[in-house]
Amino acid sequence: MLSFIRRITQSKLGVFVTMGVLAVIALAFALGDITGIAPSGAPSGANVAKVGDAQISDAELQQRVRVALDAERERRQGPVDINAFVDAGGVEGVLDQIINTLALDRFAQASGMVASKALVDGQIASIPAFQGFDGKFNQATFERLLQQRGITQAQLREDIRRETFARWLITPTIGASQVADRMALPYASLLLEKRQADIAFVPARPEAGGAAPTDEQIATFYQRNRSRYLVPERRVLRYALVSRDSVANGISVSDAELQAAYRAAASRYGASETRSVSQVIVADQALADRLAQQVRGGATVEAAARGAGLEPSTIADATREALAGRTSAAVAEAAFGAPANGVVGPVRSGLGFHVLRVTDVAQRAGRTLEQARGELTEELRTRKIAEALNAAQDRIDRGITEGGTFDEITADARLSGQRTPPVTAQGFDPDNPERAPDPALARLYAAGFDAEEGDAPQLVALGDDGSFALVALERIVPAAPRPLATIRETVARDYRMDRARQAARAQANSIVKRVDGGTALRQAMAAEGVQAPPVQSIDVARADLARRGQELPPPVTLMFSMKKGTAKILEAPDRTGWFIVSVTGIQNGNAEGNADAINATRAGLASVVGTEYAEQFAAAARGSLGVTRNEQAVQRVRNTLTGRAE
Repeated sequence: MLSFIRRITQSKLGVFVTMGVLAVIALAFALGDITGIAPSGAPSGANVAKVGDAQISDAELQQRVRVALDAERERRQGPVDINAFVDAGGVEGVLDQIINTLALDRFAQASGMVASKALVDGQIASIPAFQGFDGKFNQATFERLLQQRGITQAQLREDIRRETFARWLITPTIGASQVADRMALPYASLLLEKRQADIAFVPARPEAGGAAPTDEQIATFYQRNRSRYLVPERRVLRYALVSRDSVANGISVSDAELQAAYRAAASRYGASETRSVSQVIVADQALADRLAQQVRGGATVEAAARGAGLEPSTIADATREALAGRTSAAVAEAAFGAPANGVVGPVRSGLGFHVLRVTDVAQRAGRTLEQARGELTEELRTRKIAEALNAAQDRIDRGITEGGTFDEITADARLSGQRTPPVTAQGFDPDNPERAPDPALARLYAAGFDAEEGDAPQLVALGDDGSFALVALERIVPAAPRPLATIRETVARDYRMDRARQAARAQANSIVKRVDGGTALRQAMAAEGVQAPPVQSIDVARADLARRGQELPPPVTLMFSMKKGTAKILEAPDRTGWFIVSVTGIQNGNAEGNADAINATRAGLASVVGTEYAEQFAAAARGSLGVTRNEQAVQRVRNTLTGRAE
């Protein structure tokens, strides 16, 4: 609700709104994956910001922006262009996250908060990337991944400690949900406001672009708009895959192995007996004796127990071992020594004295080796495949540790190496747009873009089934615009369309001047002789739009930030023309005494007020320390990430 109100009352539009979530307080790059942890050591270049006495380097900001971009791609499950990400405020959002985390860290330390070594160790052990195929923390994997990413254990612990402090400080605040009626009243009144507006569209027609451009005009346009034709940074990767199927080809299970496994599982496949019992457990032996006499005299365990104010219990279809686990070995021995419907007890266990009746005895026939062959074979194959994957990983890991090259390691491990074309971080080949990237290799591409030239090959887990890949960066193709000669027709078309947009904008500005002079929008459009779709009239309340629960068209958003009697232009999201919005009427809302409107607004605000408090808490922490930003350094980071000239 609050985010909706903000969206429709602010004048800044477009992707800045949708990307604004990046600036919300976050436990940034938390503990779910090692890719969310970046080095936090000494700056390698200029500092982009300072929080108290802590400095944020341009290298750290670049690294964390790439992490945020990868997270956004994973969230959308598709490509996200880094230029669009940066233009939408991605760098600023990530920098805000870093600043907030540092501010909260300093506040926590000043308040005497401590994150113990044991706590940090426990969080490290829970990170999936540090776990082996058995799901347990693996020290070798831990050290290898840190080495591959140039992160020391001290840096990792520092990141986790900071995020722990942030979580402790922010989580209680985010949980706040109480909103007073007087706080909800102005928002409820705002939602009851109604507005009327006329909306027109002035299209940019390609024929308005004039004659075909000259070579000089095309070259000048190309130089001024190089970023439009930029091919993002690409990388050529070497890789070799190790999957369950690749190691399973040579794995078989012998009869001797089956027989040994069958013998080891004798209790599982042999004939067995289960028993169901009803029992009562008594702390006093004398009472237990009396209850046992009643049961032997014909009373049910349930009736005898309840007559003494006790609650009976039942255990169904339990083996001897299962019954012993739920009671004691002595109780299980006695129960399995009694006949069906026999009464046992009192028998003492750690819980007290048991009195029980055997209510059912069931015999389960054993399974022969032939009957269990299929099940055992599959289990043994699965185990041997996992062992083979582990062995292959250890062998390749030794090769990496010993400084082997990609070719040497693959030759030693008898793997088939492959090479990608120059691809983006998502695996797309701009020179072959018809080729879709293999989603199974997404982690491989990400690892290749985390590497630096000269880095050793690295192991990358590809799936939960234990499959992995050896990956090495062969070369980096820097971001650069396509040569003009290869896209001349495209540039010429863009040039004419750009002139058409300029002509359409000039028409739209002339129409706005007429409207500001008192002419109605329909008459102003006619006076300019614009060939356009009919003018649309809108009469709507904010609350009606809120109930739709969907992103508002930009012209509708704009109309709720304007004054009555004014007109403004707004470029269409696809750059095919210009909207003209003319606000013709405003009826203010008043929710005073409207309990339904106030209660609905309170409910909507309750879901976000905690985040508002958290933002204010972080702002107070930043204010107490002092924050300065080096905007020139931040701009250089933007240029570096997008490949644009400074």
